[in-house]
Amino acid sequence: MVKQIKIFLLPLAFCMLLYACKKDSFITSGNASLTTSLYKDSLKYDTVFTSVGSTTESFKIFNNNNQKLLLSKVKLMGGNSSAFKININGEPLSEVDNIEIAANDSIYVFVTVNINPNSNATPFIVSDSILISYNGNNKYVQLQAYGQNAHFLTNTVISSNTIWPNDLPYVILGSLIINVNDSLTIQAGCRIYSHANAPFLVNGTLVVNGTKQDSVVFTGDRLDASYKDLPASWPGIYFYNSSINNILTFAIIENANQGIEVDSLSRNANPKLTLHQCIIDNAFGPGMICNNGSVNMDNSLIYNCGSNIAINSGGNYNFTNCTVAGYSNSFVTHKNPVLQVSNADSSQTIMNNLSATFLNCIFWGDGSINDEVVVNKQGSNTFNVLLSHCIYRVIDQPTNVDTLAIIETDPMFDYIDVNNTIYNFHITNASAPGIDKGTNTPLLTDLDDYTRNIDSIDIGCYQKHN
Repeated sequence: MVKQIKIFLLPLAFCMLLYACKKDSFITSGNASLTTSLYKDSLKYDTVFTSVGSTTESFKIFNNNNQKLLLSKVKLMGGNSSAFKININGEPLSEVDNIEIAANDSIYVFVTVNINPNSNATPFIVSDSILISYNGNNKYVQLQAYGQNAHFLTNTVISSNTIWPNDLPYVILGSLIINVNDSLTIQAGCRIYSHANAPFLVNGTLVVNGTKQDSVVFTGDRLDASYKDLPASWPGIYFYNSSINNILTFAIIENANQGIEVDSLSRNANPKLTLHQCIIDNAFGPGMICNNGSVNMDNSLIYNCGSNIAINSGGNYNFTNCTVAGYSNSFVTHKNPVLQVSNADSSQTIMNNLSATFLNCIFWGDGSINDEVVVNKQGSNTFNVLLSHCIYRVIDQPTNVDTLAIIETDPMFDYIDVNNTIYNFHITNASAPGIDKGTNTPLLTDLDDYTRNIDSIDIGCYQKHN
């Protein structure tokens, strides 16, 4: 019996020795598992800087393997000139080589940022990154801090009539809710930066008083080079059933998941939402989605969204001198018509009355969609859709639509460079098909705030400048 036990213990001891040796050896595979304790490998400072800002955060680098892992380099890419400073495993250096992490173990990296938030010379967003190199792989942790002071609003409810002056940027963390019967007025020049989980929810009234020189900008709060042009960087603006009398003038809404959603008819004689001289672009989904909504929009531009305008379940709409365009690029693929109109919901079972007038508008795309205007009628509800003095790209003409002076030729936009994401939707060629072909309206200025010639209205959001 003793002999049998010895025979059994010998291979067991040998296996334990092999396991111990394996744990003491380094894993060299390029597929070795390394993670950090950060969400999406991003470290963001949401601290309100009221004086010279110095804040320290930390994260862990995990070796998830059953062998040791050698980090060939951990480096702060901005070096000694960066606003950030790092401490790697106890060493306060901007670069450390050959760091060992034991099997299934981790190390700490401490990151300090030091900024004078009242310095106008400092960018609003200060960013850098930390390189982690191992086994031929390069992994980056993105660093971001607010370089200037701002209004930081976390899960904020507007519960009285409120005015936002243009003194500091506004950073929205969590959600912002405008209560029923309350209003938020945003003055010209304000910049609103929303976090990825921070929608604008309007149950009351939103008024935006932008100007051509000082537009009001709604965008995401990731402004570092890798993220500043990404769609879906924040949720968007939502106008709910109780919301009334919303007016947006010279507002720019960009990089949202969906730019604007309007989910019901107006509760009074005014449109639920009126947009003058606004721009919506680079939304991952719809630039504007309406579900039995009520919208007036004029001299505005919606471009390069997952689907630019989606009108569902009926409603009341007036679009005048708007340009709606879609071009595929590295951020958004143009795969849906730029204008989709229906009196039914997505299930095609609920129908409502629909009245939609599109006057002096352009609906155009890069040619990847045959029909840029699609109109769907279901049931016997009141259904009035008018496309008057418009340019649009289709192969099959939409049915159930009244049309006047429709021109189906290239609008001849000034300059479109998809590779460099340059889009100029002005029309300066005097022979362009939309020049002088619009019909008169009471609107006297275009998206540039340039005076329109009432005797020769151009089609689209821009009037040709002489």
